[in-house]
Amino acid sequence: MRNRVTGTIITTAAVVAVFSLVVTPTAGQAPASKAPRTADGKPNLNGIWQALNTANWDIQGHAAQPGPVVALGAIGAEPAGLGVVEGNEIPYLPAAAAKKKENFETRMKVDPFDRTLGDPELKCFMPGVPRATYMPFPFQIVQSTNRIMITYEFASSTRVIHMDKVAPSPVDTWMGHSVGRWDGDTLVVDVTSFNDQTWFDRAGNFHSDALHVIERYTPVSPDNLMYEATIEDPKVFTRPWKMSMPLYRRLDKNMQLLEFKCVEFAEPLMYGSISKQPSK
Repeated sequence: MRNRVTGTIITTAAVVAVFSLVVTPTAGQAPASKAPRTADGKPNLNGIWQALNTANWDIQGHAAQPGPVVALGAIGAEPAGLGVVEGNEIPYLPAAAAKKKENFETRMKVDPFDRTLGDPELKCFMPGVPRATYMPFPFQIVQSTNRIMITYEFASSTRVIHMDKVAPSPVDTWMGHSVGRWDGDTLVVDVTSFNDQTWFDRAGNFHSDALHVIERYTPVSPDNLMYEATIEDPKVFTRPWKMSMPLYRRLDKNMQLLEFKCVEFAEPLMYGSISKQPSK
């Protein structure tokens, strides 16, 4: 028995030694988790990225559910998801919790005279921050020394992250006003000046025009970023809360953003009842 145990220990030690030779970088070799660098030494985030989760359906953990149009069967059904919210809890104020429930119940309704009714995605509104990051569409980061532009496939939305001094935004917008800085290898983006016309997901999670988002993009490998967004909105939530998820570089051959100009898809839904009818 003792010889058998000793042999097992020796075999295990040999396996560990071989594994160490495989995973331990040699002298002068950068660890695999290090991101490529730009000419000024900052992490190079240039590329096309995408989240692979179900947060656009619901940022909280959820079971699979039928779609809103029963006649379509499995097409349009909602996939299950583990959620991306820290602790899986969103700290709504009581009145805001009731509004979230109402949003979900009316998410498929639209009214051309009521911009607050229905999921903004349904109406092809720009998705806002952070929702643009985890919609089921890729987005592209184009990085320079004093500006970083992010272009999203959905609705051809864009935003510019200012890496130097910039005046406050003169108006509130769907995508907000983004000011960035580097914290070591992490890109930190302070986003303010939002309107109240976007949601966090199809489940009706929402915010007001007091929304303040702090984003963190941290490279963990050449083709992987960890994304984190801290949400603060005293009109809707009792305290700040956080969501996080990995982002993956798209490595497809000839990968590029394609057009998803959804306005033409949304206009008949929104304005069909009041649009001018063709003459006979």
